[in-house]
Amino acid sequence: MAISREKKTEVLAQLKDAVGTSDSLVFVNFKGISGNDTTLMRQMLRSKEIGYTVAKKSLTRRALDEASIAGSMPDLPGEFGLVYGKDLIAPAREIYVFEKKYPESLKITGGVFEGKYMSRDEMLSIATIPDTPVLRGMFVNIVNSPIQRFVIALDQIAQSRN
Repeated sequence: MAISREKKTEVLAQLKDAVGTSDSLVFVNFKGISGNDTTLMRQMLRSKEIGYTVAKKSLTRRALDEASIAGSMPDLPGEFGLVYGKDLIAPAREIYVFEKKYPESLKITGGVFEGKYMSRDEMLSIATIPDTPVLRGMFVNIVNSPIQRFVIALDQIAQSRN
């Protein structure tokens, strides 16, 4: 269905705002996802301050071209959605949760990270980075491990001398 020039101008302005103010963008291909699932996804993303919009590819390309992003834009096959947010990793991580939930209907096709276009594989590697509290826990575990092993070794030496 054709949309009016005024509506296209409005959508383009929204896309430019999303591209300009976001630190990270994720390109999503969706097909066959139900309206209820889409609404649930939008609500969950919105609660984490992540936007999700569906727009014509030509308007999206125009907004991305004006943003002067490094690299070459990945292909945008089929129905196209744009996930964006101020956090660098959150948009990719949160939409990846839904990709795992609906593997037949939702796929990450690429994105923009730190001002450069990224492929699907690169965006998936970004999406699998754990949250900050988990990373801190992993760091503490790495720091604690040698100390813990040293204490166990000392305990074994003390037991062998008795």
